[in-house]
Amino acid sequence: MSKEGIKTASDCIFCHKCRDNCSFLGKYGIHIGDIDRLRELAYHCFLCGRCTSVCPIGIDGRQEIIDIRRSIASSDEGAKVVKRYKGLLSEKRDYRFRNYRNSNGKAAFFPGCNLPSLYPKTTARLVSILSERGIGTIYDCCGKPIGELGFKDDEERIIADLRKRLSEHGVEELVVACPNCRDFLGDRLGIKIVGIYEKLHELGIGDAIDDDILLYVPCPDRALRVWVDEIRLFARGRIELADDVQCCGLGGSAMAEEPEIAESFASALGELTRDKKLVCYCASCTGRIKRSGYPEVSHILTWILGTHESPDTSKSYINRVLTRFK
Repeated sequence: MSKEGIKTASDCIFCHKCRDNCSFLGKYGIHIGDIDRLRELAYHCFLCGRCTSVCPIGIDGRQEIIDIRRSIASSDEGAKVVKRYKGLLSEKRDYRFRNYRNSNGKAAFFPGCNLPSLYPKTTARLVSILSERGIGTIYDCCGKPIGELGFKDDEERIIADLRKRLSEHGVEELVVACPNCRDFLGDRLGIKIVGIYEKLHELGIGDAIDDDILLYVPCPDRALRVWVDEIRLFARGRIELADDVQCCGLGGSAMAEEPEIAESFASALGELTRDKKLVCYCASCTGRIKRSGYPEVSHILTWILGTHESPDTSKSYINRVLTRFK
């Protein structure tokens, strides 16, 4: 136990709850307290936080894995990590498609990487209606993919550079559309961060959702469900939460090491679409589900804005490249 009284992996009581509730830990028959084994398998973890949510003594298993990854990335083993994830690192270590030319006010829309990639028409609609109200748009990456790989120095540099650029452009409020961005940035930028649904409601923009919906809750919103509460501002029908599936399969970049587990997550989500309308508020999740052969999933922004756009998985990279020139 740390001197602050926070429980760590060394305090594990091996009660089996994390192992029994996590597909990754269950596959290897290990617990969050199996520190040596976890170091060997650190990049097999989806960082979904399931182990944290079920731990009876309060160990933050997700943070334990991130700490292990940081140790690996800063050691001689870091070269292997760079080689394994060179594509992701090449794009996001110093985000290739950064674009601040349309930041033109104290508030700025920050769509993240994947909403413009998978929902270009919906993103364009948002950019247009927010611009009419004096809210510019910034295309940049929050840094979470790099941070989750364990490159702490890069993570801190990305946050510091982002904070500097926002200050230089006079941005005092960031409107985010991605639950991962909001969770990762937290209060690290020193400015107000608001969710897109709260902002749309404040501005009186968007259609009410009359249908009953099955809402998939992405990993970063499982604990607090801040986004769920804000989506209720538009919901007239009943919202049933789908949060039993551990992850969409993209978490922690673990799909590269555990493709079968990732596919099992997507299949489980796909099964939910058989007799219900599955709706999500994470573009990454919807894209992952569609790529797995289950197209019946919608991003809730496409309902609120009336675009009814399907995730454009075939041209997602091209769509992301184009944000550099918006």
